[in-house]
Amino acid sequence: MTDISKLGEFGLIRHLTSDITPQNSSTLRGVGDDCAVLRYKDSDVLVTTDMLMEGIHFDLTYIDMQHLGYKAAMVNLSDVFAMNGTPRQLLVSIALSKRFTVEDTEAFYRGLRLACDKWNVDLVGGDTTSSYTGLAISITCIGECLCGQAVGRDGAKETDLICVSGDLGAAYMGLQLLEREKAVFYAQVEEVQKKMRAAEKADNKPLVEKLSKEMELLNDFRPDFAGKEYLIERQIKPEARGDMITKLAALNIRPTAMIDVSDGLSSELLHICQQSGVGCRVYEKNIPIDYQTALLAEEFNMNVSTCALNGGEDYELLFTVPIGDHGKVEKMEGVKIIGHVTKPELGAMLVTRDGQEFELKAQGWTAC
Repeated sequence: MTDISKLGEFGLIRHLTSDITPQNSSTLRGVGDDCAVLRYKDSDVLVTTDMLMEGIHFDLTYIDMQHLGYKAAMVNLSDVFAMNGTPRQLLVSIALSKRFTVEDTEAFYRGLRLACDKWNVDLVGGDTTSSYTGLAISITCIGECLCGQAVGRDGAKETDLICVSGDLGAAYMGLQLLEREKAVFYAQVEEVQKKMRAAEKADNKPLVEKLSKEMELLNDFRPDFAGKEYLIERQIKPEARGDMITKLAALNIRPTAMIDVSDGLSSELLHICQQSGVGCRVYEKNIPIDYQTALLAEEFNMNVSTCALNGGEDYELLFTVPIGDHGKVEKMEGVKIIGHVTKPELGAMLVTRDGQEFELKAQGWTAC
């Protein structure tokens, strides 16, 4: 492994980006100057940024650096798609502690570039610095859309249909599965270490040797996720739904409001309702849930609808469309109509399978 200090900050930047070639004519200058230079004509520019902190947003116990890079990029691309835009450029800043090697950063950048290549996005700059507390990632994405065609959270109107792409709750259940396996692993490690200390104290060398081999086996252990692969992938390798933007445009459907599902369906619905000055009715029976999600929720004794409403990190698109587009939306593969927009005084409500109504509650980010 190569120590990052051997390359230095600027050497590391050159090492990671020297072979990056811009794919968009709007990218006049990329990595190498104090600023990227972009040129747009007849377009609205979209800019979004996200901060990801080790121990808060990701755990390197169960996500490797390449998948982390991919996920970090997709989270930002998703925000641009949620505005009905096309992502064009990405800027990446990372803070690294001494435990990371050059090879770790290479893997992170491989993931970034895989995500960028999928949507023809240029990696045009960023920053690197040291950290005392682990890994911190800050990504800014720049995109564009035709003038006046950006879709915010504030355009939903009474009688609009509420639609969502894909399925919900899978990423959250993938996280629960990973957290369970992590807890089991550390409990086993702690037990072996406890026995090791006792054996060393008793000067029982044969037992120490045996326990050392057990520890080696534990370090090589890989959980069996057979039958649950979809849930794991949804957590560690999310996909931004740019395909939905293309499908909507092909059908001449322009959403009145749109947001990506990062903090959970409830939170995102409330964002739309609050910023549009409307209420909503969402029907529990219409919320799309994958079979693996439902099965694992049952195994964990969790309410699957609660997982879908509050889990987050699905990065599906939640959007509203005029009721006149009902026929078009119904024919869209991978899109489900889950409710409708109402007057603000009627509130934001969930209608359960048995017809009861409950007020939606936000379960998004809170301070530690």
